[in-house]
Amino acid sequence: MDTVRIFDTTLRDGEQSPGASLNRAEKIEIARQLETLGVDIIEAGFPITSNDDFEAVKTIAGELGRATVCGLSRCVAADVDRAGEAVKNAAHGRIHVFCATSKIHLEHKFKKAFDEIVKISVDHIERARGFVDDVEFSPEDASRTELNHLVEITGAAIDAGATTINLPDTVGYATPEEYGRIFSYLREQLPVIDAKGIILSAHCHNDLGLAVANSLAAAMNGARQIECTINGIGERAGNASLEEVVMAMNTRGDYYDLTTKIKTKEIYRTSRMVSKLTGLDVQRNKAIIGENAFAHEAGIHQDGILKERTTYEIMDPRDVGIPESKLVLGKHSGRHAFRARIEELGYSVDDAAVDRLFTKFKALADRKKNVYDEDIEALLESDLDSASRTDLWSLAYLQVNGGTHPIATATVTITDSSGETRTDASTGDGPIDAIYSAIQRITGVTAELTDYQIRAVTGGKDAMGEVRVELRHHDTRVRGRGVSTDVIEASALAYLAAINRLRSLDYRTAEAASTAHP
Repeated sequence: MDTVRIFDTTLRDGEQSPGASLNRAEKIEIARQLETLGVDIIEAGFPITSNDDFEAVKTIAGELGRATVCGLSRCVAADVDRAGEAVKNAAHGRIHVFCATSKIHLEHKFKKAFDEIVKISVDHIERARGFVDDVEFSPEDASRTELNHLVEITGAAIDAGATTINLPDTVGYATPEEYGRIFSYLREQLPVIDAKGIILSAHCHNDLGLAVANSLAAAMNGARQIECTINGIGERAGNASLEEVVMAMNTRGDYYDLTTKIKTKEIYRTSRMVSKLTGLDVQRNKAIIGENAFAHEAGIHQDGILKERTTYEIMDPRDVGIPESKLVLGKHSGRHAFRARIEELGYSVDDAAVDRLFTKFKALADRKKNVYDEDIEALLESDLDSASRTDLWSLAYLQVNGGTHPIATATVTITDSSGETRTDASTGDGPIDAIYSAIQRITGVTAELTDYQIRAVTGGKDAMGEVRVELRHHDTRVRGRGVSTDVIEASALAYLAAINRLRSLDYRTAEAASTAHP
């Protein structure tokens, strides 16, 4: 396989994302991680823009030992000199010189003839060669530049000493077919490129969502350097995403027959660091490193993953530094994944219990976006609790009116073991008191509430609430527990569970008495 160099411009183009400004210490921290990641060239900044940027590039250049450290420069003498000063102490230094070449840029931005642009570019490439042997030249907006002009300026840049020619799709306008053709055309027209080992480079923006596809098309047509950023950050819609480019070549090596020096297991760590320091969140469905990239909720997918991971995963999450795939339990999940999660939590349940719990899980999933392990454990504990008693009553309907009104009312419907329902309403000092009064009236069981505790099982506004109560009936004390996303309902369930336990104890006491005294 041919090796494609990875030129990371997170610290330059990526930092130009609105709101992503980095200070010197943050840039240095990211640069260290980029070298650990295996990036070949790190474009550390644009030294002329500020003293802080200059110092950051200079510090990074003096600290890194393996990666090439690059400073960006316009075709302006002061820019080149500043970039040269910044990278002069680098073990491997590069100056990246650029000048716009497309007709629209020449007419509206420079107001210069193309011949003038060629001379300006050559002069400043030669000036950069006075500082370093490694000079990269970019004809800005190359994808919208006439092919004959690209051939002319590329040949002139090579003659002036440029060792890398970057052909940027500056505004994300190109399509993969036409962008790839630019590279093959230049190689056909300028044999010196291959003869001298000149590196052609792709730098693609994502305005049409084609940055990665365009970069790969360039590589398939001879580009041996791809310029990209971590998480795809950059101007406007961003740049080609490093992780997507690398993992495409890694996963589809059979097709691309290309490789990189990137240590893929460092990808996730690098992504988190850049996201944290820039303050730019990674979208949940972002390829490779998004929160959902290796998460599965659909029942069919979960069943396939549990049987054989490769049925629905073309990459192993561990290869990019993510510990494992996630089977997200939600309303689309199937029984297989649900049972697997129960067993992972250390519980052993029979088929009947799985059936009961799965029904409760589906009801819960309709009320919550995601069901967490703590939710599953709460359902399990609730089921174990109810299995230890014979319930005479179950909650069928509940409605409360309270709020700031001084008198709260509750309407409760309860179903008994024979299937008969009874409804009653009551008032109280708050909705919980009103509910408990209504339950006492329906069941005929009067007990003193001696303890009431409530807690959130998980975080978030849709968290499951767990309520525990203690009732005293004569000399007997019992506890009840209820869980629900509605704490009012959880309170009712907990109280009814305690009432059922009281009644269960009454039945057992009466049965024991009749056995002892026939």
